[in-house]
Amino acid sequence: MIVRLIIRVLCIVSVVGCAITEIHESGTCAIYKNCGKKSFFGSQLPCPYNGPAVTPDATTRSELVEICGADWAQTQVCCDTDQLENLKSNLKKAQNLISSCPACEANFIQFFCSFTCSPNQSQFVNVTALGTSTSKTEIVTELSYYVSPETASKFYDSCKDVKFSATNGYVMDLLGGGAKNYKEFLKFLGDEKPLLGGSPFQINFPWDETPSDISRLELDTKSCADGNERYRCACMDCPDACPTLPSSDYSRQCYVGAVPCFSLIVFLIYSLGLVVFILVYKSILTFNRGSFHKPERLRLLQEHGGASEDEEEGDIVETAELVERPIVKTYPLHALLQSRFTTIGLFCAQFPGLVIGLSLLFVAIMSLGLFHFSVETNPVRLWVSAKSDPYQEKLFFDENFGPFYRAEQAFLISENQPILSYDTLQWWFEVEQNITNLRSKNSGTTFDDICLKPTGEACVVQSITQYFGGNFENVDPNDWRDQIETCTSNPVDCLPPFQQPLKPTMILGGVEGQDYINARAIIVSWVVNNGPEGSMYVDNAMEWERLLEGYLLQVQEQASLRGLRLSFNTEISLEKELNKSTNTDAKIVVISYLFMFVYASYALGKSSFSSGKQILVDSKVTLGLFGILIVLLSVSASIGFFSIIGIKVTLIIAEVIPFLVLAVGVDNIFLLSHELELVNQKHADEPVEYRVARAVGKMGPSIMLSASCETISFALGAVVSMPAVRNFAIYAAGAVLINSILQITMFVSALTLDQMRTENSRMDCFPFVQVRTRNVAQPTEGFLTSFIRRSYAPLLLKKETKAVVIVVFSAICALSLALVPKIQLGLDQRYAIPEDSYLISYFDDLYAYFDSGPPVYFVTRELNITERTAQKDLCGRFSTCEEFSLLNVLEQERKRSEVSYIAEPAASWIDDFFHWLNPNLDECCRFKKGSKDEMCSPYAREWQCDVCFENRHPPWNITMYGLPEGDEFMKFFSFWIDSPSDPCPLGGKAPYSNAVVPDYERTTFLASNFRTSHTPLRSQDDFIKAYASAKRIAATITEKTGVDVFPYSVFYIFFAQYGTIFRLTLSLISAAEIMIFIISSILLGSIRTGLVVAITVAMIIVNIMGVMAVWGISLNAVSLVNLVICVGIGVEFCSHIAKAFMVPNMDVLDLSRSRMKGNDERVWSSLVSVGGSVFSGITLTKFIGVIVLAFTRSKIFKIYYFKMWLALVIIAASHGLIFLPVFLSYAGGSGYNLYEEDDPAHDTAAMRYRSLFEEQESNESEEEEDSPH
Repeated sequence: MIVRLIIRVLCIVSVVGCAITEIHESGTCAIYKNCGKKSFFGSQLPCPYNGPAVTPDATTRSELVEICGADWAQTQVCCDTDQLENLKSNLKKAQNLISSCPACEANFIQFFCSFTCSPNQSQFVNVTALGTSTSKTEIVTELSYYVSPETASKFYDSCKDVKFSATNGYVMDLLGGGAKNYKEFLKFLGDEKPLLGGSPFQINFPWDETPSDISRLELDTKSCADGNERYRCACMDCPDACPTLPSSDYSRQCYVGAVPCFSLIVFLIYSLGLVVFILVYKSILTFNRGSFHKPERLRLLQEHGGASEDEEEGDIVETAELVERPIVKTYPLHALLQSRFTTIGLFCAQFPGLVIGLSLLFVAIMSLGLFHFSVETNPVRLWVSAKSDPYQEKLFFDENFGPFYRAEQAFLISENQPILSYDTLQWWFEVEQNITNLRSKNSGTTFDDICLKPTGEACVVQSITQYFGGNFENVDPNDWRDQIETCTSNPVDCLPPFQQPLKPTMILGGVEGQDYINARAIIVSWVVNNGPEGSMYVDNAMEWERLLEGYLLQVQEQASLRGLRLSFNTEISLEKELNKSTNTDAKIVVISYLFMFVYASYALGKSSFSSGKQILVDSKVTLGLFGILIVLLSVSASIGFFSIIGIKVTLIIAEVIPFLVLAVGVDNIFLLSHELELVNQKHADEPVEYRVARAVGKMGPSIMLSASCETISFALGAVVSMPAVRNFAIYAAGAVLINSILQITMFVSALTLDQMRTENSRMDCFPFVQVRTRNVAQPTEGFLTSFIRRSYAPLLLKKETKAVVIVVFSAICALSLALVPKIQLGLDQRYAIPEDSYLISYFDDLYAYFDSGPPVYFVTRELNITERTAQKDLCGRFSTCEEFSLLNVLEQERKRSEVSYIAEPAASWIDDFFHWLNPNLDECCRFKKGSKDEMCSPYAREWQCDVCFENRHPPWNITMYGLPEGDEFMKFFSFWIDSPSDPCPLGGKAPYSNAVVPDYERTTFLASNFRTSHTPLRSQDDFIKAYASAKRIAATITEKTGVDVFPYSVFYIFFAQYGTIFRLTLSLISAAEIMIFIISSILLGSIRTGLVVAITVAMIIVNIMGVMAVWGISLNAVSLVNLVICVGIGVEFCSHIAKAFMVPNMDVLDLSRSRMKGNDERVWSSLVSVGGSVFSGITLTKFIGVIVLAFTRSKIFKIYYFKMWLALVIIAASHGLIFLPVFLSYAGGSGYNLYEEDDPAHDTAAMRYRSLFEEQESNESEEEEDSPH
């Protein structure tokens, strides 16, 4: 006895883990009654008592049965009234969180009732440490609670999925510290946390060994999917009680092995086509070399004995008599167009001053609309049509719940060590305080004036500082780490002033597991209210944000001195940096135009350049400048006209259309100028006006062909609903049309004046100065034309070369087509801003450190939620909710987040409202004593209030039977929506005041939303799939319940375009291809040739899309606009050669010395006639202009303009100068002769070619005679 007393004394003094409870028998207690507090602020602690259980008095028995249930009506107990009061108080805290799941609630009550009052308490409870209370009595400070693993596991399983929608998270995060198993759960419950609402003394749960005299507690725990309706939990709180959703096919793609099905099909089709082509090609060769052609071949050899047996068709031979002239026939439309263009050209040449004056007047009138000029910078109105569903949904959300908040966010990063330290916290508290004190100069706006205040008092600042109430005085230098660990594990215990728990993932980043104390990043968000665009409120907010931006730039320098790094973003930052990028890009674009102008001026006059003073006369700087002026005038007229009718300009239009019009128009300048040179040589004695008219008559139909295809191709985009693409298409079509009209009129007049200046030997740029020059020799055939005529064209048209070209180009096309599915969607914001922008590091940190996804709201349009049917269609925490109710579907989708991109349980106002009425939560719905219309204040005494549903019949229950409907629903709703979250966490004011729009007069709800969040979205693909998944989920809910539901998140409006952009791209390009085929067939007079041109342009587009896949160029509104541009410019590279093929230069054919016949002969003629202009005028001009774009600082220009346009120039030029001629030789239609045989004016270039060729052939013959054999 003395030894036992000594041990007891030692245990009390040393507080070591001694076995205080010696008797472990049935009917014996381990603790009984309360013996005092450990400290003044502590809770009452139990007395050590290893004696027999007692029989309670009537009052104690009644309270015990009320708390723990009827099973305790007859038993002895180990607790008294005071202990029951403490038990009741502590259970209430838990019931506030778990009342939605009856099984969890029942298990929780049973678990702690057994611990506190079981008559067999000593069998599973062992007191291990004692202490002394403030009243000098002996108290229990530590004990061990032995529970069977099966009971503990079932207890944890029944509670682990219970949701607490007010925090949009799990009850386990609040009640169990985010426990992942039953051991962690019970450890958290047992850890001593007296000042934080946890256990007032240490309760250990040993699992390794069980002493021989101890029997682990076995309880009849309830399953959350229990067959008894009294205990069965709702789907949201119990996965086993949930419906099974149909599988989602969204992420599935067809593959054969590792190869996409589409790519495999393309490969098979190409392989089959290649086999057919080779077989046909071999058959034709065999047929042509067969006996059928021997008699004809022998006859030709006998008549023209110069042929060799080794010759093949396509070789250059000396016998000109073998040339086969094409069938001489005319196409009436060709003749009509040539006649009309000749008349137009003659008028413009005869009255240049009048034409130029009228053109300027026309442009001036059209440009008057520039006074109505406005640029659309609002991204919402750029990417989404005002009539589209996403736009209307955003409008509905903004009108009912207010515009989405303006977010100001900062990342404070420590690269090499944990970010949290006492000094860093002290400095950052000061920074946040300075931000709060910022006051704008003009309006005097502070953060407090514009911030979001859910409770009407405190601003929402999501920061680590809020774990300390936003006041550094609350930071203890000794235990601040413990405070942070406690708050991150149980945020509900550290409510900030705005009364909404802060999840650690929102404020700390760079965390491994749950080790938040060693985080590498502090994340801070200042939430600012938004308002209608252009309102005074928004102007004041923007003024304050500019002040915030300037201050945070200073803080960046302070952070750097501390070895830290700060990145940030304000609501105004992105637009500001985009404008900076635009200003930078504008300089590059101007330089690009300048290079194109310099080259055009040089190339236009180079064929007639000589030496000395003659250069001053022959240069074409003025003419080139006039061509640039026409481009600017056409753009000005287009913008002015469409501004008048209310179509706004976009940044894409401002940056791209001048380049586009210059690229399209410069080739017409080259063609007209070069054609005039040819006419000058043949008709040198005619007046300048007539020569110009002949040149216009010859080239006018070709210009009309390309301009018509381009204008209509662009105009087709006007039917697109996406404003950025539609407006671009309208402006581009107008500018190209006006430019072509000005070129065929105004430029022709300028060309006439320039020709007169040249023939009068007047200086370029200074025509009033006449230059005396010697007679200059007539120019000879240019190197490029000579190379094409003598080497390139014959080589290209050899049978072997043609076969290789067809195989190679079709292979590249097939490969590109197979790569099309690999094209990514989206437009990374980092590409749209300058490379040196401070936002680059912010977006990098956002993806690297922010481990929370954006919020998403599932919104219901007008719905009478006062009716039970509608309530069941929405709810998720009652046993009678519809199987596919909104909350049940969202919960099931959350469980497959890899498909749904839903990360968290939805915040359910309807469930929280009904559970707020639960009388067991006696701190929630309370009337003033004796009143049914006036609520108690949150902290009123219990005796001053009546619990709302305490004596209601039928009572509050999990089946919803008897819960409010109609006017009663609206009455209680009005009380709930104004109730705070403390002391009852289910109060609606803080979490739901902006989530529900009631109409009390009509007893209905105009709108409501259910908030959840996406998984962290770290790529454009994630954002696109998240939006598509949300649309699918909403459609499922609407289909199953009939409730009109749509999803909304702030980023959806920008990503809505990607749901249809592939289909839109295909539609636009297909429509443009059809129009190109129709127009080409009509103007060229051949369906076959029109089809060849359309196919060639289609191959150009497919190849460019293949390049997009390889270079990682995403498909978005910018690249879609560029693809439309590619269609238009692709026509440029094809139309002139196709026109020259259909209406060949007859004298070029006469002067050819090849044995080519039919299509090959006309292809050779077209290459010799216009191939040089296509290469030097179209290809090189565009190439020089594009190369300059490589030096821009803007990634969006480098990726979407430089890369795509460079690919366009290379691909289009190779198709126009290599593939198209070969394709025409195989499949082109029959040609036409524009003139009758006796027309003396036919073929404007005949004289030039004949004189040049004959002179060169004579020189070559003389050289051969003089050379030794």
